Amino acid sequence: MRRSIPSFRPCIDLHDGKVKQIVGGTLNTAAGESALATNFVSDRPPEYFAELYRRDDLRGGHIIKLGPGNDPAAKAALAAWPGGMQVGGGINADNAGAWLNAGADKVIVTSFVFSGGEFHRAHLDAMLRAVGKQNLVLDLSCRKCADGAYRVVTDRWKNFTSLEVNGATLEMLGSCCAEFLIHAVDVEGLCAGIDEELLHLLGRYAPIDCVYAGGVSNWNDVEKIERAGLSYTIGSALDIFGGPVRYAEVVARAGRNAGANQPT
Repeated sequence: MRRSIPSFRPCIDLHDGKVKQIVGGTLNTAAGESALATNFVSDRPPEYFAELYRRDDLRGGHIIKLGPGNDPAAKAALAAWPGGMQVGGGINADNAGAWLNAGADKVIVTSFVFSGGEFHRAHLDAMLRAVGKQNLVLDLSCRKCADGAYRVVTDRWKNFTSLEVNGATLEMLGSCCAEFLIHAVDVEGLCAGIDEELLHLLGRYAPIDCVYAGGVSNWNDVEKIERAGLSYTIGSALDIFGGPVRYAEVVARAGRNAGANQPT
C-alpha cells in the first residue's frame, strides 16, 4: 500500500455560513432544516479556525460546505490558510479550478461524480482534466445498508448511490485521486464511538491515503484509527467545538507523531 503516516486532519464544517457540528444522520430527513440536530454553532468566523490550524501547522484538513450560502465563508477560511486546507461541497469540473485559485490545497468531490445515484466515470474524467489527480480528493462518505454493504451517500448524505465501498471500488478509484475522505455517516456527530467495521475495511483495502471521520469520542478511538493506518478528523468531540477532547493535546500528539517519523 502507498499510504502516508496517519495524521490528524482538522475540519471546518459550514452551514448557513457558520461553523457548525451537525449530527450527520439528521441531514437525511424529509422534514427539512427544522429537524437538523446540531451539536455546536460557533460565534467565531471560519477564518478564526483556519488561522488556528495555520498557527499549529495542521495541514490537509477539510472545509465542507453543507448546502448553499457558504461560499464567502469558505473563501475567507482559505484566505486565512492558503494551501493548507481542502474544500468540498458543490465542487464540479467547472468551478474546481477557481477553488484551487482561491487557496484550496485540493478539491473534494462527491455529488458531481455520483449524480443521480450512480457513479459517472465521464464526470470523474472531467474532474481529472480540470484539476489533475494530484489535486483531487474523492469523498466516499457512506452508510450501511440492510444487506450489510456500505454504499456512498450524496447530497448532504441524503441519497444512497449504487456504489459499494469495498476492496474493488477502493482499488479502482485509488488510481484516480490523491486521497479519500470517508465519513462514517451512521455515527457522524454522535461522539459515541467509531464505526469499527468500516474502519477495518478501509484499513485493509484503501491503496492510498484515507481520512476517516465519524464518531471519534476519545483517545482509544484515535489509537484504533492510527493502527489501521488511516488519518482522521475529530469534530464534535473536540473542545474547540464544545467536546471533551482537548485540541491542545491533539496538536501535541500530532507533533510527536510527526517527530517520531522523521528520518534519522
